[in-house]
Order: sequence, then structure tokens, then C-alpha cells
Amino acid sequence: MLTTLAAVPVGAMASVQPDGALHAYARARLADGDGALTMAVANYREALRRDPARLEIARRSYVQALESGDRVLARQSAMLLDAAGMLPRDGTLLLIGEALSAKDWTGARTLTDRMAEELNFAFLAPILRSWIAIGEGQYTPPVIDAKDRFAALGQRYVDEHIAFQALAQRDLTTAMPAMRRALAIRSGDGAALRLAFAGPLAKQGAKAEALTLLPMGNASFARARADIEKGKLPKAIVAPMTPAQGFARLLSRLAIDISSDSGAATLGLRLSRMASFADPDSGEVHIVAARLLTGQGLPAGGAAEAAKVPLNGWFGPIAQAEMIDALAASGELDTALTLAQAQVAVPDAEPERHVRLGRLLAQKREFDGAAAAFRTAQASYAPDQMPWTLLLFEGSALEQGKRWDEARTVLERAAKMAPNEPMILNYLGYAQIERRQNVDAALALLKKASALKPQDASITDSLGWAQFVTGNVGEAVPVLERAAAAAPADSTINEHLGDALWMAGRRYEARYAWAAASVYAEGDVAARLEAKRKEGMKPEYAAP
Repeated sequence: MLTTLAAVPVGAMASVQPDGALHAYARARLADGDGALTMAVANYREALRRDPARLEIARRSYVQALESGDRVLARQSAMLLDAAGMLPRDGTLLLIGEALSAKDWTGARTLTDRMAEELNFAFLAPILRSWIAIGEGQYTPPVIDAKDRFAALGQRYVDEHIAFQALAQRDLTTAMPAMRRALAIRSGDGAALRLAFAGPLAKQGAKAEALTLLPMGNASFARARADIEKGKLPKAIVAPMTPAQGFARLLSRLAIDISSDSGAATLGLRLSRMASFADPDSGEVHIVAARLLTGQGLPAGGAAEAAKVPLNGWFGPIAQAEMIDALAASGELDTALTLAQAQVAVPDAEPERHVRLGRLLAQKREFDGAAAAFRTAQASYAPDQMPWTLLLFEGSALEQGKRWDEARTVLERAAKMAPNEPMILNYLGYAQIERRQNVDAALALLKKASALKPQDASITDSLGWAQFVTGNVGEAVPVLERAAAAAPADSTINEHLGDALWMAGRRYEARYAWAAASVYAEGDVAARLEAKRKEGMKPEYAAP
């Protein structure tokens, strides 16, 4: 018997209504899977609003809120997870940041003690406690116990904080050597740190010392130098650092270091977002978040973070570089190229700007322009101080631009400058093998590169292909098999393996390798592989 809708009791109707929280959660998961971060977070927020007791929703909301930079949702989900004893260990850092922002020194101390007991981030405790003491009106410089098992980790970060705290106390005697130690540790990414130190120094009348931190001939320091020389210092730059700002700086530095390990890159991004919650006005913090977002395949978020840094401020040029990288990663090459060209057009444009321009031009297959940009970058260095990578970049651009004779000369210069760099040896050796030039010498280069870096699949492939080209199929096959096992999705490596297997008489396996190569192949390469699979190996189908 059919039951009419009117005959169904109201209570029964309620029981078959869709669960609003689950529907919002399902939409969030789908959006998450499609990379629609904004839509995912909106639906996680709605799901958590409808069902705050569901811990799975809170757990997902916590992760996505941090990735997207939604402070309110991150805090709400963290509190729910904490109450249930399910908060991830990095969540303690989020709660510490919230306590410091609220100037809840007692709460911050309690949470710092908990962090130390949890061990994961215990090495941060001495630095954190020193900032809390400043919030309480005391000044207790951080001290790292040399006997502590985490001492080496803590020592990496402590000098920067000693310096900023001493500057706030007008103690230049302590601040100056701590600054030098901090800059020595972060020599590779120290431009922003130099700017951050220079402002408070100039404020205290140490103008000469501040200008020394910002060498002439560097466009990224031009605005800061001009302001210091005029005595016109932005308030945000020279104001004493608060505990929340010190904590944000600590998390940003940790985020950069952690993200250098690809397995921990997601954690690094989460820490950078926590830093932006603790100090939302910091140019440095937004620059780090932009870099990590772009590096993790979220360039729209990277561009949004870079845009938060005023272009005409001290940190504007550094943020603009991150904007260029984010736009390029988003596929907006023309816009990125326009910005990069503007960056190199200013006086004293540093080498990094020309390298960035060169890479963009290479992406657009404008190899002559790319090579010229790399040469301009080289001109900034004395001959005995030039990084070998700039020669490799130029040689690569020339080689791809079909200017092989010039490329070979440049690459040989690079190999002479850095005779034990596997990347150079591999590029020079493989380029000659491709052209069937100086085959014996090229094979020797590749053997050396492989010995220096035996786990590199690309170099292993180059060596195996060189052995194949020189007629040593028996030795080539196991080497190429090892390369393919290390990089199973690489089309070039699998095609090389297929060609070698065919010549070794292993026809079925050869076709299997060609099929694997076809998965990611495009254009002429895909057509060549399809022909091999159907007709077998012919001279005209050989890989280059």
C-alpha cells in the first residue's frame, strides 16, 4: 500500500531529513579534493557550526583552517579538539599564540610548560619563556642549556631573539654580537632579517651600524637606506617587538626550516599561518607564508599573502619577488614577466632579480633572453666569487636555444669551476651524448656524476643511456632499470629503458616500458612511443 506524504508523522519526517552537518562536511571534502580551498573552508565552517561535537569535522576544519589562514575557524576547531584530548601537537603552538596575543601571560606560561612536556617543540621553550617574561614586565634573556638534548635546535634560533630583546632594552652591547651570529646562521635568506635589525638600530642612534647591515648596490635595501639616512623611520619598523611578534618570528623561522624537508612541508605551512595570526601586520611573516604556499602548490594563496605587504615599504621588494613566483606558478607568466622586468629595471638590481627573470623567459621558451639575463646576473660577481649555478643556468638556456657551441663553452667553464658538482657533470655529459659528441669523455663525466650522487634517478638514467649509446647494452639495462625503479613516472627514463630492453632481446618488457613512458608523454614523444609499441624499435624511432 502506498502511504501519502500527509500521513507521515512530523517526527518521522525529521528522522529522514538530510543531516545538514554531514552534507556541509561532504561538500567540504569534495571541494578539498578539487583544490577549491575557499569553498572547502566555508563548508567546514558550516559543518562545525551545525555539529560542533563531531570531532572528525573539527579535525578536518583545523587542518584546512590553518592552510587557508582562517584564524577564527582554526581557534574554534583547536579548542574542540583540545577539550577531547585530540589536538595535534602543533595545536599547542596555536593556543600559545592566542594567549600571547591576548596578553594572557599566565595562560601562555601554562601552555609553554605543556609544550615542553609534549617534547615535539620543547626546544622553543627557553625563547618563549623569555618573551613571556618581557610581557610580565621583566627581562630574562633566553638561555639554552648546553646539556639539554635539544640544545642544538634551540641554539639555531636563540640569537635572533636575544638581539631583538636586547634592542628593546637599548642594550647594543648584547644586541650587536647576537645580530652577527643570527645573520651568519641565516646567510641564505637574511635580507629580511637585515631590514628588521636595521630599523631598531637606527632608532637608537646607531645609524652607521644600521647602514652597514644594508650594503649599497642592493635595490632591495634602497628604500630602507634612504629612510635611515633621512632619519625618517616607519613606526612599525622601529617599535619594540611584542611577545606575540617575537613568537610569530620564531614560528616563521621554524616554518622555513621544517619546509626544507618535503615530508614536513605541510607542518611548515601550518606554522607559517600560526605566525600570521600572532603578528598579522608583519611583512616578514607574510613573505614566508607566501613562499611556502606557492611551494606547496597553492600559488593563489601565495599571491594573496604577498599582496598584504605594502609595495612601497621596506619589505615590498622582497614580497614582490614572492608575488612573481606565485603568479608564475599560477600560469600567469605574462603578468609575472612584466613584474620581473620592472624589478630588474631599477638601479642596483641584485643578481637574484635577473635570475628570476631568466627563469621566466626560459619558461616562455625565450632562451636568448634567458641566457642574457643569466649573464647579467654573473656581472654582479667578481670572477672568483661567481656561483657556478649561474653558468649552469646560462649554459642550459643556450643549449635549449640551439646554440650548442656557446653552451658547451659555458658548461665547460662551470665544470672547471666546480669539478665535483654532479648536476654540471650530468648536464654536460648528457648533452654531448645526445649529440653523439665526445662520447668517451661524456661517458666519463657521467660515471663521475653517478659516483658522486648514486641515488639520483636522472643521473643514473644519463649513465645508462650513455652506456647504451656506446654499444654496451648489457651494462646499460640494469642501470636503466634502477633509474626507472627510482622514477617510475618519468617518460624519458622509461623510453630509454624500453629501447635498451628491445636491443637486449627482451621485447615484451620493452613494450611495457614504452607503455609506462606513454602515460605522461605528449606531442612528438607520445607519437614516437605509440609507433614503437605497435611496430617495434626502428632507427627512426630511437630516443634522442
